[in-house]
Amino acid sequence: MTGHAAAERAALCDLFDSVGPDAPTLCEGWTAYDLAAHLAVRDRVPAAWPGIAVSRFAGRTQRIQDEFRDGHPYEEVVALVRRGGPAWLPTGAPVLGELTNLVEYVVHHEDLRRAQPDWVPRAVPTDLADALWTQLRLIARGLFRRAPVGVRLRRAGTDSTVTAHGGEPAVEVVGDPVELLLYAFGRRSVARVEPRGDRDAVAKLATARLGM
Repeated sequence: MTGHAAAERAALCDLFDSVGPDAPTLCEGWTAYDLAAHLAVRDRVPAAWPGIAVSRFAGRTQRIQDEFRDGHPYEEVVALVRRGGPAWLPTGAPVLGELTNLVEYVVHHEDLRRAQPDWVPRAVPTDLADALWTQLRLIARGLFRRAPVGVRLRRAGTDSTVTAHGGEPAVEVVGDPVELLLYAFGRRSVARVEPRGDRDAVAKLATARLGM
């Protein structure tokens, strides 16, 4: 895996090493150890993949993840995450890795960063922001498919928008690509975005279930 996804993976693993296994994350009920186990399993255990995307299989995926965590010391799990998946799987393939891993690792990097008491927004290079905006435009409709109102995403400081969910009234959510991704994946408490539009519509969107 090369490019932005590899850089996010490396930075997240450095943070795993720094904060330790018991550090909190934004993933409810998960410590850093749990998050690292999730990523290691995602990289190399295809049997766990259905439950990552489909809630009816989530219990089985959780069991696989818990067994993996319990069977591997934290340092070993982080080392496996740092190594990445095998090249014959999509998560480890040189080209597919960028497509399948970039959003995953950016969001989980922020899950760990922003759960720490002293977090501050980081400077995101323009080329990384551009890559995230491109991917967000592709997945926005899936992430907002349950929205009770129309949703349009606007990249802050630009005229670039994407319709994430049709309908009226519509809410325009303005922010940088990282912040919009966090909002779309349900991390609304830490996402630095500005929802604009009808007050009732904004309120409905604020409590809607979003994400995969």
